[in-house]
Amino acid sequence: VQADGTDGNCVTFVLHDEDHTLGNSLRYMVMKNPDVEFCGYCITHPSESKINFRIQTRGTLPAVEPFRKGLNDLVGVCQHVLSTFE
Repeated sequence: VQADGTDGNCVTFVLHDEDHTLGNSLRYMVMKNPDVEFCGYCITHPSESKINFRIQTRGTLPAVEPFRKGLNDLVGVCQHVLSTFE
């Protein structure tokens, strides 16, 4: 993960070796946070396996916090689905 942005409230994270599977799921988890004003992602080019994931908060906390919480929440959901499946 590589973060670009001078303002801590609006950061673009570059996720290497990822695609829509993680991008859309993570976007959903991050947008559940009421402190997040904007969250979106794009794939720069179909031949590249990286996504640009942008988070903008309302100014109350740095963008890395909802990013980290979204990843942790997504891991929890995946573990629940896996345990239910097994």
